[in-house]
Amino acid sequence: MRLTAKQITWLKVALHLAAFLPFVWLIYAASQGLFSADPAKDIQHFTGRMALKLLLATLLVTPLARYAKQPLLIRTRRLLGIWCFAWATLHLISYSLLELGINNLGLLGQELVTRPYLLLGIISWLVLLALAATSTQSAQRKLGPRWQKLHNFVYLVAILAPVHYLWSVKIISPQPLLYALGAFILLALRYKKFRRWWARS
Repeated sequence: MRLTAKQITWLKVALHLAAFLPFVWLIYAASQGLFSADPAKDIQHFTGRMALKLLLATLLVTPLARYAKQPLLIRTRRLLGIWCFAWATLHLISYSLLELGINNLGLLGQELVTRPYLLLGIISWLVLLALAATSTQSAQRKLGPRWQKLHNFVYLVAILAPVHYLWSVKIISPQPLLYALGAFILLALRYKKFRRWWARS
């Protein structure tokens, strides 16, 4: 049985709540001192993981819609992508303000040189910014065929963001590996598309 437009609307409401409520918890946890002795790192990791979860959810929509024969699921992809960008922005802000401090934002350039994994994060965020800014139907109409080419750069983020996370952790942990594995599987599901690109190049 295929999902109806009304069911998709309710699904969108549920997805909005799933993406927003962790922010409410984050504010509560910060105000109640529920984080560890290094709350700045905890907040950075929490916001970064949320961005990664939403990135993987965004990439999951297309194969899920195809294999489950639920074409209307595609309508949820944009909102997941916007929320991914929102959490990635919170991740960048938390690093800039909590790690560097508002008076030391000028050090960001030096940090990008000394910590190359930060550069991967910045590149990922800039790509997400471009995708979010052109995610509307009017932008799709204006850009025409170029719109799809631009939005294919989400695959670059799917590579860079997990590597950014893996590179940034100081101890061996299964969590970054699981995100990287999830991204690899979701990219592997698109092997036919990548093979067509390779054949045309």
